[in-house]
Amino acid sequence: MHHNEVISQLHCRLPPFPNPYLPHFSLTQNNTPSFQFSKSSNPLSHQLPITPQVQEFSPQPTCFSSYSTSDEAVEQQLSLINERKRRRMISNRESARRSRMRKQKHLDELWSQVMWLQNENHQLLDKLNRASESHDRVVQENSQLKEEASELRLVITDMQLNSP
Repeated sequence: MHHNEVISQLHCRLPPFPNPYLPHFSLTQNNTPSFQFSKSSNPLSHQLPITPQVQEFSPQPTCFSSYSTSDEAVEQQLSLINERKRRRMISNRESARRSRMRKQKHLDELWSQVMWLQNENHQLLDKLNRASESHDRVVQENSQLKEEASELRLVITDMQLNSP
């Protein structure tokens, strides 16, 4: 498609909209209507730093004949865009599903670690309690042995005093 045909089709397809640039219409040498945009009539021109380019449009007689072909092209583009959106949506759903699965796996691993640490903590507490009980028994036994040792010292001392 040539540049003029594209511009012609765009010109035929564009809905009318307010334009800050007023068009100036004229006829070209082959009596084809054309128009140019001018910045001079824009009331906001002193505020906008944009320098418009003068463009000349020349509608071609193929504007109405290629309308159905253009419709098909637009429909194809829309179909392509919709297909891409659909694929992206499916891809996003799959990505979200994988993300949820990774999150669930991580959560399961954390729960497993919590259970293991709780078990380890319980075992260490049992070991500490056994060591504490053993310590208490040893302290008590040590106290009893000290008493016996003290009593035996007294007996020895008495025996030494009573012997001739």
